[in-house]
Amino acid sequence: MRVGFIGLGVMGRPMAARLLQAGFELGIWARRPEAAIELVAQGATLYSSPAELAAACDVVVTIVTYGADVEQLAFGPDGLATGFRADSVHVDMSTISPDIARSLAKRYTAQGVAWVDAPVSGGGVAAEAGSLAIMAGAEVATLERVRPVLECFGNRIVHVGEPGAGQVAKACNQMLMVSIIQACAEAMHLARANGVDLSAVRGALMGGSAASRVLEVFGGRMVERDFAAGVQTRLHHKDFGILMRDAVRLGTPLPVAGQVWQQLNALMAQGWGGDDTSSLVKVLEAASSPPASRTS
Repeated sequence: MRVGFIGLGVMGRPMAARLLQAGFELGIWARRPEAAIELVAQGATLYSSPAELAAACDVVVTIVTYGADVEQLAFGPDGLATGFRADSVHVDMSTISPDIARSLAKRYTAQGVAWVDAPVSGGGVAAEAGSLAIMAGAEVATLERVRPVLECFGNRIVHVGEPGAGQVAKACNQMLMVSIIQACAEAMHLARANGVDLSAVRGALMGGSAASRVLEVFGGRMVERDFAAGVQTRLHHKDFGILMRDAVRLGTPLPVAGQVWQQLNALMAQGWGGDDTSSLVKVLEAASSPPASRTS
């Protein structure tokens, strides 16, 4: 199976490297050719356009930031659709809206090309380790064809349903995760307001029913005041925009997510979009003011 890869960022570069390590014949395309230098040195072949890459591969994996980027890669000038042969597969591992995923799947079907939306969770560390959680929307037979590729990236591959379903699962994942980050921020803010040691509070919570991976990682960054980008807030802000627009379209009430969305908006307004999402605690701090003095 000849595999193509587009999207050599924090997540994509180690994922592509794992394909080489697994013995796949790998082709790549990059908007910035310098981003491909390391992989070319490891044995990947660099192509001059997405169309040329698609023509040389059985499967092409993409992981980019925005839905518009995926649409352009797929059906823009010299896009993948121009080069794909019938029976090729586009596996998109970006986080985009379910509607865009369904639309692309339908357009590909008209030319005999298969589609898998397979967004991931776990971040750069899991991408390096090949331990990403993968949520797949695809026809069963298509997913089985590309499973050997996906197994290079993750140890948990869940078939959620038809095309678009993987993106629905990712939206739910992001909604839960960022809402818990906000809850951690409020807990740390309350502890600080009481003058209690944040590290001790977090340690106590990690030993009880409030323990979670989010509290461990993002809560730890709040305690350490380490807001350097682990997961840039702008990406979670983008993801929340996707799920909130979907909620509006469906008329689905998401009251907690709606409030978290406003906190993310406030964070972005402060210019902290490049910082880690643990910066949500700083939004609370900025909004706080000394309590008014009581008069008898």
